[in-house]
Amino acid sequence: MNNKIQRVVILGGGTAGWLTAGIIAAEHHIADSKEGFQLSIVESPDISTIGVGEGTWPSMRSTLQKMGISETDFFRECSASFKQGTYFSGWAAGGEDYYTHPFTVPHSYGETNLAPHWQRVRDQVNFADAVCPQGAMADGNYAPKKISTPEYAFQLNYGYHLDAGKFAEFLRKHCVEKLGVTHIKANMQSIRTAENGDIAAIMTDVAGEIEGDLFIDCSGSRALLLGEHYKVPLRSVNHILFNNTALAAQVPYASDDDEIQSFTLSTAQTAGWIWDIGLPTRRGIGHVYSDRYNSEEIARKELLRYIKATAGEQAAADAMVRKIQFDPGHRAEFWHKNCVAVGMSAGFIEPLEASALVLVELSAAMIAEQLPANRQMMDLVAKRFNNKFLYRWDRIIDFLKLHYILSERTEDYWRENRKASSIPERLAEQVELWRHQSPWHRDTSHVDEMFPSASFQYVLYGMGFETQPSATQRRSEVEALSRAGSLFQENARRTEQLKDSLPTNRELINKIYAYGLQKI
Repeated sequence: MNNKIQRVVILGGGTAGWLTAGIIAAEHHIADSKEGFQLSIVESPDISTIGVGEGTWPSMRSTLQKMGISETDFFRECSASFKQGTYFSGWAAGGEDYYTHPFTVPHSYGETNLAPHWQRVRDQVNFADAVCPQGAMADGNYAPKKISTPEYAFQLNYGYHLDAGKFAEFLRKHCVEKLGVTHIKANMQSIRTAENGDIAAIMTDVAGEIEGDLFIDCSGSRALLLGEHYKVPLRSVNHILFNNTALAAQVPYASDDDEIQSFTLSTAQTAGWIWDIGLPTRRGIGHVYSDRYNSEEIARKELLRYIKATAGEQAAADAMVRKIQFDPGHRAEFWHKNCVAVGMSAGFIEPLEASALVLVELSAAMIAEQLPANRQMMDLVAKRFNNKFLYRWDRIIDFLKLHYILSERTEDYWRENRKASSIPERLAEQVELWRHQSPWHRDTSHVDEMFPSASFQYVLYGMGFETQPSATQRRSEVEALSRAGSLFQENARRTEQLKDSLPTNRELINKIYAYGLQKI
């Protein structure tokens, strides 16, 4: 067939471009292909990686493994560390309150919903610690595995913190040298359009005309193909999620022996929150906020005050702060004609819960797995892709908004976040249901939901939400109370065992540098 999809062209490098290239190349074994399948990435030599997305989900482990990447090499080359979830401070009431959203689901979650039983002892132990050992790992900065644990295996589920600039370069090298991806350094100047409205080729300054059958737009927030060329609009959600500005800095450790955080720290502020990500050589610290409720001057003072308190006066004085602005939202559609957007070209909300990189993983995986055989099939695949990712973006928006509507903070920003007019209808309905029945498997309508019901439990009960069960539910809970008590005890024992056996984040990373992890 003369319209077979054989030439895939990615416009834009960075983490999104190279991660997409690696996932597609690995799925289709391009390096060994005898069928003429070509995957090229056109990367501007004049545009640098933003380098803010430094947190991943656990899904990144399987993504790297499928690409044939050594986890040892990844740690050594990308300044990576282990991430076991997010530690929230000051979100509920603005004081000393805190809770964790760990990556490990509650104990025996497949068979037993422990949340209703925890309600009876909620004044004695926080939810995450009662049902899962991972939250307790935050205080000691424990690693989720041992040096004897093979690559990508674990004692506790984990993702990564990483240096985004180093990660993009690491992926580029692997994709070009191991996976058969063609790297073209050039700037796009214009687009040649086919009679049917498809992109036939992109014209570049130094590489001439580059033809393709499918074009993937990874050109960042400019969205040169889907946005500028096809005029697919961005659907703003700033009426739901208010943050639109970030101030980011890289902060050194006081000494090489300082502990490395095993959770992303998220500390609420007057009109936003501060992230704190621990890498082996530095911390990435930033303040994301809404400029409707906070000035840049005040936000900068809050950021520097945090750096001073956690890293010292000199670190605050030396901090080089970058300002990044964004319009929270996503494209009205992501796949139009023979062009699909991935990464910031598709949209961006805010860095809360690190959804940006997982959306790249999921988008690239669906493109790779359902790559249309020919142009006739592409419109069907595009329709399915658009439906899937419109749903996923809506679920991300719901989950992030949940963090804000449960807060009791009194600043204008937090009060406005609680107004019914800013809360999506689906989320409002779910919260009302959860007042009488705890989230569990019934709340998962898709097999591949972005956030499992366990994640909603961790946020709800971490923020002090109460579920009042019906009389029927209370009777059934009495019958299961003995089983729940045993599970709570098992979790407590497991927590102490892990504390006794696991190294700290820094201890394990130092051993990875020295000895490496075992291959599976």
